[in-house]
Amino acid sequence: MQILVIDVGGTHVKILATGKKMHREFDSGPSMTPKQMVAEVLKAAEGWKYEAISIGYPGPVRRGRPIANPPNLGRGWVGFDFKSAFGCPVKILNDAAMQALGSYEGGKMLFLGLGTGLGSAMIFDGIVEPMELAHLPYKKKTFEDYVGIRGLTRVGKKKWRHYVNDVVARLFAALQAEYVVLGGGNVHKLNAMPPHCRAGENTNAFRGGFRMWDKAGKWATCGPPNLKKK
Repeated sequence: MQILVIDVGGTHVKILATGKKMHREFDSGPSMTPKQMVAEVLKAAEGWKYEAISIGYPGPVRRGRPIANPPNLGRGWVGFDFKSAFGCPVKILNDAAMQALGSYEGGKMLFLGLGTGLGSAMIFDGIVEPMELAHLPYKKKTFEDYVGIRGLTRVGKKKWRHYVNDVVARLFAALQAEYVVLGGGNVHKLNAMPPHCRAGENTNAFRGGFRMWDKAGKWATCGPPNLKKK
């Protein structure tokens, strides 16, 4: 099946099609509407063949549909008919959940995305469960305020790393995960992985987008990884 994966972000939109090695991208920004996004994707994907689309959406998604506008993009995303706009079948998943799906190696995995905020998702025996852990209370604010970009900017790398380790340990214990994948643009700022963790690549979002159409579910049949060997 020929699939086009669209990873929508607050500053860029990245796309990759089945069989292609290099992704293409264009700027997004606070005024970008879904109609504008579709037009830019069609332009950027010119020459690529695809019959279905996966979208990683930077906001909450319920039953395959956005239920709130992204905080860093324009308006009009809720209720937008992506299938009609693209002229082919479309599946939509929260962007953190799509990256989690691409990072999954079996068992019960917690994914945490260290970026502008704190993306989160769990996968248990192949079942993807997007989560919104970022705004749960932590200390005097929320998890996101301490381990997102605002926390990094406010307290500096040393304290930020301490908070990341503490938040990961708390969520790992509370959710009884078997392992944690840390993704997002700021994961490289850690000087060491917390216990039970491995680093994920941002390109795993594309792998997750391809897996969204994998009816065989081969990615869900393996056991949890041995992190000690990584």
